[in-house]
Amino acid sequence: MKDFNGLAFGLFLVIVAITLIITYWAAKRTHTTSEFYAAGASIPGWQNGIAIAGDYMSAASFLGIAGMIALSGYDGFMYSVGWLVAYLTVLLLVAEPLRNTGKYTMADVLASRLNEKPVRSVAALSTIVISTFYMIAQMVGAGGLIKLLLGIPYNWAIIIVGTLMVLYVVFGGMLATTWVQITKAVLLMGGTIVLSILVLSKFNFNVGDMFDKAASMYGTKFLEPGLRFTNPLDQISLGLALVLGTAGMPHILMRFYTVPNAKEARKSTVWAMWIIGSFYVMTTFLGFGAAILVGKEAILAVDKGGNMAAPLLAKALGGDFMMAFIAAVAFATILAVVAGLTIAASSAFAHDFYTNVIRGGKATEQEQIKVARITAFVVGILAIIIGIAANGMNVAYMVALAFAVASSANLPVILLTVFWKRFTTTGAVVGMLVGLVSALLFTFIGQGVMGKNAIFPMQNPGIVSIPLGFLAAIIGSLIGKDQKAEEKFSEIYVRANTGYGVDK
Repeated sequence: MKDFNGLAFGLFLVIVAITLIITYWAAKRTHTTSEFYAAGASIPGWQNGIAIAGDYMSAASFLGIAGMIALSGYDGFMYSVGWLVAYLTVLLLVAEPLRNTGKYTMADVLASRLNEKPVRSVAALSTIVISTFYMIAQMVGAGGLIKLLLGIPYNWAIIIVGTLMVLYVVFGGMLATTWVQITKAVLLMGGTIVLSILVLSKFNFNVGDMFDKAASMYGTKFLEPGLRFTNPLDQISLGLALVLGTAGMPHILMRFYTVPNAKEARKSTVWAMWIIGSFYVMTTFLGFGAAILVGKEAILAVDKGGNMAAPLLAKALGGDFMMAFIAAVAFATILAVVAGLTIAASSAFAHDFYTNVIRGGKATEQEQIKVARITAFVVGILAIIIGIAANGMNVAYMVALAFAVASSANLPVILLTVFWKRFTTTGAVVGMLVGLVSALLFTFIGQGVMGKNAIFPMQNPGIVSIPLGFLAAIIGSLIGKDQKAEEKFSEIYVRANTGYGVDK
């Protein structure tokens, strides 16, 4: 498996060629800041929904959850349910208000009512922290997976992924990123549907027979909770971070600014939910299919984390070509996610911090685009350097950390800005800082980093840091008055719910 895989590499080159053609096409259509950050708000809802699904369904959820189900049965399935339910929060709470009140980033929503400079500065810091940790986890995972799947050395895999994501964002902006994500989503869903049909065909398309076979091989406990998650509080904490964190992830939030209006934002979320829901249901077939048709021992022999369960299942059912196709799909999956993270980090610095804090909103269109492109280039170089330096490190906690920060620092201030009249600039700044620092602190002193010597007895800090983020934002607002914020509340509330006065 670790030898060079010529067939998979050939498919990998085809995907790279397709994405570079997309970038060339998008580059000719990207000239203004609106086009660079938000594809000119021209993406139809159904296309944005597919792109959101492509952005959201990471390699971790494709390879990781299939492996988790194959090794842990029911508990692995419950993990996938968390990823699916998370999108209900996005649909019900943030999709429409964000589109109606913002332009390019989360900070636009806050600055529409609160004191611009402090909230933009802290929001940019939070976005960059989330994007950095999530991207490092993706890059390190990409290096290891591409080495396993394609036989390309780890350092070269990191350099290739980093170079491609910089090319997509620097030259094609959001339009190229969107179509890379759409391409990835179509490939991923196609591969998952084919694998699911092949698995179910082995059980006469009877799901009950599949579960009976799994129980006969591994016992009934394989279909019950408790094999992976032994601490209920830890499971609740992880669930809270996943469900609430998705609605605060900057690369997901940015996608709602690419559609022309709130109706298309709602439509895109519904499309995304159907695709994401179908995908996570099918990971059940992949996981149980791998456990039965490949076997736990064979999966663990190749990768102790179980990440190779889906590719091994593909090889068992469809031979070398199917395995090569799934490997190439996994590569496309990684590219789509890191491109989304790069443009989110680039926008946070160039739009929120440089243009609106340092330059006081006076930077020209050309200057803003130039800074955004330079920022994307610097983000790419840093991601490559850190990704190579982190080779061999256990970075799983970084994914949990990114979701914990998003749910503890970003989501409270977004909701309170739109729905609470008494909310103030002080509350926003204090809430974001307390949510950010507490998520970082409890992660670094928790089990994910310190293991058995952990001071905080859980792997995910969400159960503590999320309430702290909300509490700090509320207390910060109650200790003082913000006349401007109160006066602007009615306007923001009406705009968030109706879209009145939004620039098309």
